[in-house]
Formats: sequence, structure tokens, C-alpha cells
Amino acid sequence: MTMTAPGIEQARNVELVAYHDLNGRPGFKMAMQVVDGRWYLHVAHLWDPGWGVVDVTDPRRPSVSHFEPWRKNTWTIQVQVADGLMVCALEAIAAGAPFAETVAWGFEPSGPPHEAGILLWDVLTPTAPKLVSHFNTGGSGTHRNFYVGGRYAYLAAGVEGFAGNILVIADLSDRAHPVEVGRWWFPGQWLAGGEAGTPGVSLHGPAYVDDGLAYLPYGKAGMVIVDVSDPTRPRFVSRVSFGDLGGFIGLHTVLPIPRRKLAVVNSEAILEDGLDFANYAAVVDIADARKPRIMSLFPTPAPEPGMPYRNFVAKGGRFGPHNQHMPHHQPHLMPVDNLVHMTYFNAGLRVYDISDPYMPTEVGHFVPADPTVRRGPLPTKLVTQSEDVLVDARGYIYVTDKNHGLLVLRYVGPGAPSA
Repeated sequence: MTMTAPGIEQARNVELVAYHDLNGRPGFKMAMQVVDGRWYLHVAHLWDPGWGVVDVTDPRRPSVSHFEPWRKNTWTIQVQVADGLMVCALEAIAAGAPFAETVAWGFEPSGPPHEAGILLWDVLTPTAPKLVSHFNTGGSGTHRNFYVGGRYAYLAAGVEGFAGNILVIADLSDRAHPVEVGRWWFPGQWLAGGEAGTPGVSLHGPAYVDDGLAYLPYGKAGMVIVDVSDPTRPRFVSRVSFGDLGGFIGLHTVLPIPRRKLAVVNSEAILEDGLDFANYAAVVDIADARKPRIMSLFPTPAPEPGMPYRNFVAKGGRFGPHNQHMPHHQPHLMPVDNLVHMTYFNAGLRVYDISDPYMPTEVGHFVPADPTVRRGPLPTKLVTQSEDVLVDARGYIYVTDKNHGLLVLRYVGPGAPSA
């Protein structure tokens, strides 16, 4: 184990505050809660099944407070926390092209079958989570889910009889016995019902819900808006297609910004060494939910002068967008207005200003030096692969990486929050 922070390869308007190697367990998705004045980061780990808790009350001195291990052969890489409840995804480890190397992701052929659905944990005492229930969706399980407190969780679920993930709405009013109350799928996905199939169409999630509308990143179907004001009867409203951009994953994330009547969307780079279709991030006008329209594309990140590669594709590993900071209606997370924080795999963290939605501008970036210790088998070339980003209400930025630990950063450029 090393607590030495990685060097800084490139940085502009973003400062390194602290680093923790997470005890050798690289993190993936993150969520946060504040309990009795203490700030806790809940971390789903990439190569080790289970969930960690990092106390970031003092962001300059993060400390691992707890690790809750889970069983092998199930992905536990997605997590969300609200109302003292941790919602953890259970999912089959990705298989098939380009994920043919399932062993590389932790799958053991002689191990147990995967678990599916979500686990609900009582985390009112963050360092002593208590398992409440397992809601089993069957099929491949769930990927990125949406829960911001209250009664309903919105799941991106691979259900038997369907091609790809669909929207499943679960009622958690009885946390010990969650039940499905509604589902919605894109036409063509219900193979068991005689539908023809829709290659590349799958709900990646999360289904970001605001004011009765769910904004769905639906793979090759693009951005889909569904009315969930009655969770038992979701209804299609509209969609925007991005065509073949973004490779086979298509649209990965939709973040509505209601005050601006905008959404920021992005694909996910999957294949290494630039073998994907071009990836993208974009601004979408959602002033009229029935007629959303693409307004602009984000600029492609470029290396600083003097780097030993002419573009980030030449650096190796994945290059392209992955996750945005998503506030999930939580008061301890930074709301999104003009500044967008987005991880870009080997291009690290990028910060964009969308005050002019027709001309997004990069105003900051942070790329740590490449890892020197391999914690997991990917990427093929050992380079930085920034995965998730979360920004708390104090302005501290948390970034995970496939082989680094946890980076704590702070944006200090134009429009930065006051210290």
C-alpha cells in the first residue's frame, strides 16, 4: 500500500488537495451523505466486490472508515445513497465483445452464479451498514440506478425476456420488502413478447428524474424522456437520437439542469486505442420536453504542449467521456449550473463552462501521472483512467481511477465556488 499521491501530468485551474489509495482497492462509482456533521463518501470498488466508506469531513485528510465485502462473480460497482439508505447494484459481470475477457473483470468460471437486482442497506451509521433487503430483478441485474430518497427507486435492469436493460420502478416504502410497480421499455426490446429486437438499445442509466419526468440515457436510442408522474404507468414523451456516435454503448448519461432548461449528455468510450466510433458530450435544449433539440457539442480535450503524444488516443487506454458529476437532488452535493465536471478516462478530469450553451468551453483540467502499480488488469497499457466524479457542496471534487486511488481536487478557475 502506498499513500504517496501520483504526480501531476497536466493541470489547469484544478488543484490537488489530497490523495488516498483506498487501501489498494481502486474505486468506481461514488455517493455521499452527511451524518452528524461528518461527511462520508460511499465508494463502490472496481476490482474488489464490496463497498467502502471514506470520511472526508476534512477533505485534506480522507480516511477509510469501513469496507463491506461482498461475494465473488457479481459486479457491485454502482452505488447511490439518500435518506440513510444505500442502494447497491448487483449485476452479471460484462461478457461478450468487447468484454470477452470476463476473467479480467473478476469473473471466475468455477465460482458462484451472479446475483441480480439491488441491495438495500441502512447506513444511518455509515461505518456499520446493516443489510435490509435484496430486491431481485432476475436476469443480468441492474446497472446505474436512481434513488434520491423517498418512496421510489428507478432501476436500469436487465430483465429476463428483454434485450438490453429497461426501466424498472421499485416501491421502497417497505424497505424490507421492495416491490416492482412499473416498467417501461423502448419498442422492440421485449423479445419474449414477440418484439423483433433493437441492437444497441439499452437503458444504461441512471434514469434522472425531475418534476415527474425521467431523462433516460438509452444507448443507441439516444436520450428518451418518459413521464413517470404516475410510477405505475410510465409514458413516452420524446427522444433525441445521436446516430452511430458513441460506439455500441451509445448514450451513457443524461443530466437535466432544470433552471437552465438544458440537459448535458455524453457517451462512454469503451474500446481502447481509439477503436470506437467517435464519442461525444453535448448540450440539449429541454425547454419543451416534447421537442428536445441538440444545441452544441463539447470540444475534444487536447494534450498540453510538450506532451509525448499528439492526441489522447495516442496515449493508450480508453479516451473519451465517462461520468459527469450528478447532484441527485442532494443538498450536500454541488448543484450544476454553468460548470460541468466530466471524467474523460486517459484525459483525466475536464471542467466545462456552459454559460453559453451554444459554445461549451473547457476552463480546467487535471490529469494525474500514469499509475506505477497495477491494481487491476485493465487498461491494457497502464495509463490513467479517470472513472467517476462527485463534487460536494463545499466545492471539493472526488475522482476515482482504475488503478489509482481517490483524488481530492478543487477547481479554482473562472466561476469557481468560494472557499
